[in-house]
Amino acid sequence: MPEIIGKINQEVRKKTAKRCREKGIILPTFKQLRNPESIPAEIKDKLKPIGLWDINPLNLFRITWKNDIQSGLFGPVNYLEIPKEITGVKAKIIGLVGKYFPTGAHKVGAAYGCLIPRLVTGAFDPEYHKAVWPSTGNYCRGGAFDCALLGVSAIAILPEEMSKERFDWLKSIGAEVIATPGCESNVKEIYDKCDELRQDPHNLILNQFDEFGNPLWHYQITGSALEEVFAALPEKKKSFSAFVSATGSAGTIAAGDYLRKIYPRVKVVASEAAECPTLLNNGFGGHRIEGIGDKHVPWVHNVRNTDAVAAIRDEDCMRLLRLFNEQSGQAFLQTIGIQKELAEQLPLLGISSLCNLLASIKTAKYFELDENDVIFTVFTDSAEMYASRLQELNEERGTYSSLQAAIDFNAVLQAQSYDNFLELSYQDKKRIHNLKYYTWVEQQGKTYEEILQQWKPEYWTDLFENSVEKLDALIEEFNSLVQSS
Repeated sequence: MPEIIGKINQEVRKKTAKRCREKGIILPTFKQLRNPESIPAEIKDKLKPIGLWDINPLNLFRITWKNDIQSGLFGPVNYLEIPKEITGVKAKIIGLVGKYFPTGAHKVGAAYGCLIPRLVTGAFDPEYHKAVWPSTGNYCRGGAFDCALLGVSAIAILPEEMSKERFDWLKSIGAEVIATPGCESNVKEIYDKCDELRQDPHNLILNQFDEFGNPLWHYQITGSALEEVFAALPEKKKSFSAFVSATGSAGTIAAGDYLRKIYPRVKVVASEAAECPTLLNNGFGGHRIEGIGDKHVPWVHNVRNTDAVAAIRDEDCMRLLRLFNEQSGQAFLQTIGIQKELAEQLPLLGISSLCNLLASIKTAKYFELDENDVIFTVFTDSAEMYASRLQELNEERGTYSSLQAAIDFNAVLQAQSYDNFLELSYQDKKRIHNLKYYTWVEQQGKTYEEILQQWKPEYWTDLFENSVEKLDALIEEFNSLVQSS
């Protein structure tokens, strides 16, 4: 069965607790990140003057969907509804907003979920180890940020074709940066670099694609945030009909496992790039939807709980990036009735967020959902991460015009159909699940026996339901050590 909590190294844990005391570090529990109202008042008081991206260990308590940027504290879950005037479908489409996490992306939560079990058990020694964060974009940024808060050395690995903003920020925060060949779909090259770094015992690899702390964080934190937003919707007649998530490292999509236990009929839909249709068609290739690694099935993906796959053209995402962010695009949207206030919020969607939005539209059309249906997705990061991409598109295609905005609105949004969409049968799910063998058993040292175990629902129930209380208890115990050191 999967393990999140390993053996405790008392000597290292005591030494790490002393280090944390010296640096003024207290670790938030999963319960506190899920319900920030439970965070002690003294910590909240200290948080108010601290900037969201400041390198201050108190910002660990802001690894939540509930940051209120006005007060500096916490409030309701941050989300944005995209109305039918934009989507062209009757179903309500709502995305949780990742911009208001430290680093501007929700991956900082997955990184915390991977690092903390090692830290509180003494498996990670900050005075000996370097934390290695293999990533296709935001995960290594989140990991480097967590490390900076904790005073830990970080190595960020990401493809060389990722946006300039990511590399610049990683260097500014003091991370060691390694750029591997290719684009976001070149995950094997990242794994090859990890194998090389693993030869040095000082390097501890925190691979989001096989670290169960990644989906555990999303199951507990993202899943409950989605539940909370749905419960607060004013409509009396409503159905939680679908949850759409790019697979990426298969962390975020684990929120679908949480939702399934509450809304048994929910459709969990995985989105990916049509240029690299790994789940849809056992395919491969390169694409421009930054942040969603492909060409393999992550070890932490509970494939049996995925109901459908939607593949999105990367060109559609790039055209929407311009429509939602260029001045002419914003002006066009207002001429067709989109309120200025909403139009100005559309830059909250980065490239992979746009992929999730388009996959949500496909889902609504495929399942013929109506005004009583609600589709949830995640807007993982914002267009702030992609200013250089907008500049490149302008240099390549010329200034964005009102005519091009009208073309993109109709061709990308209104005409989006359910092509490249597959509702998964039992055997389809088994086919995708079996792809894990080639990456994880043949290349990464996992066992054939555990792949068989992963097909059983109780494997995942034990992981998601029975680990978090033990982990929170360890975090509280570690914090007691910190305070007594």
